Amino acid sequence: SRQCPGIKPLCLDLADWEATEAALGSAGPFELLVNNAAIAQLQPFLEVTRDALDRSLDVNFRAVLHVSQIVARQMIAQGVPGAIVNVSSQASQRALRDHAVYCSTKSALDMLSKVMAMELGPHKIRVNTVNPTVVMTDMGRINWSDPQKSAAMISRIPLGKFAEVDDVVNSILFLLSDKSAMTTGSSLMVDGGFLVS
Repeated sequence: SRQCPGIKPLCLDLADWEATEAALGSAGPFELLVNNAAIAQLQPFLEVTRDALDRSLDVNFRAVLHVSQIVARQMIAQGVPGAIVNVSSQASQRALRDHAVYCSTKSALDMLSKVMAMELGPHKIRVNTVNPTVVMTDMGRINWSDPQKSAAMISRIPLGKFAEVDDVVNSILFLLSDKSAMTTGSSLMVDGGFLVS
């Protein structure tokens, strides 16, 4: 909000549908949306807990669906074109050890984005995903701080490094902009080549 004084931050638990509906229902108007909230609770498949599954589904999938519904309805009511970018992951397309829930929620997000693109396209609303590799956020550092674990992943990335926040931000800005005016239902890989290795 310091960089863009016109932005009004809202702090809420996206898993709380009623609070989200109330907060976003009175916000707007919207032309752009980036769904970036996510959690990664890493557990081996045989040890996945119901709590981890429910929380991950709430944040990584249900919240995206709900927020997008609220914003898209407002865009349609205003009759203006819009763009939505959902932040997914390379993990939506490649199995990773201890990531059963995370990989699954991101795969679901990719397919949700395609359906959204198909249904919202006639309203001139584009929907895409960015699918980064590990990004050096706080969450990325927590889950990939073990040098042995991170070295194994980096060795599979042809560019030889994890992504920085700006790598993902620049891809999102492209998908929000008119420079991608004919792009919808697509997944933009920001993975340093991980999926081709």
